[in-house]
Amino acid sequence: MVGLKPTYGRVSRYGLVAFASSLDQIGPIASNVEDVAILLQVIAGFDNRDSTSLDAEVPNYLEEMQGDISGWRIGLPKEYWGEGIDEAIKSAVRDAVSEWEKLGVKVKEISLPHTKYAIPTYYMIATAEASSNLARYDGIRYGLSCNGGTTQEVHLNTRTEGFGDEVKRRIMLGTFALKAGYKEEYYLKATQVRELIRCNFMQAFEEVDLIVTPTAPVLPFKLGERVREPLAMYMVDILTVGVNLAGLPAISIPYGEVEGLPVGVQIIGQFLGESKILRLAHTLERVTC
Repeated sequence: MVGLKPTYGRVSRYGLVAFASSLDQIGPIASNVEDVAILLQVIAGFDNRDSTSLDAEVPNYLEEMQGDISGWRIGLPKEYWGEGIDEAIKSAVRDAVSEWEKLGVKVKEISLPHTKYAIPTYYMIATAEASSNLARYDGIRYGLSCNGGTTQEVHLNTRTEGFGDEVKRRIMLGTFALKAGYKEEYYLKATQVRELIRCNFMQAFEEVDLIVTPTAPVLPFKLGERVREPLAMYMVDILTVGVNLAGLPAISIPYGEVEGLPVGVQIIGQFLGESKILRLAHTLERVTC
């Protein structure tokens, strides 16, 4: 599958069930890049019902997906190719980069030095916002409602039965992070680091047009295989959460297989740079199909 996360605000979030409001995004998933472009064309655009929606012109993604990529500059952040990334995945993504080089793309190593802080920053912000957003599910106003002798029991029983272990874990972490005396130490500090991560990307895009990385550090694992290892599960996001924190667009496209399992190539673009992302991904798809 090909999946695209648009620039934050490019697609309206009106009607979305909120998890982490400053991170939540709606994006298309399809079996090829062209279908992703078609879906994005339909859902992108300004919506005055969403205060975070961007009032920016929507280009013709199908038209802009076509064309030459010769002379484009691709950055490979060294932090995304280091220890912890499966060597077979690195090799597959480098093969994809080689295909683009044959078409005249220039490649250079870049640095996103605050990447190592992306996971704790993301999960601090996400859990804090989730704790606030999910407070509305109290068993009284809407949604699931479980019986209880008192209002407090209804509230407790509903949230006990309605939320899974991972959701409860995130609510607890987020509530702790927002407690008086801890908010400055954890949540506000995370928002400051988030800005540093965003600045890293902005500086990198002064040197390159697009950034290419693996999508995940390991091969796909079986459904439910890591549910008892939440920290291991969180680390799988190491290569994608930085993009979310920066509010930038990115696409994941499959390229080749290792041990019969697909490898994802992630292409990260500049603010409102979906057209370039789609063109580079489409080019790779045409070369390999």
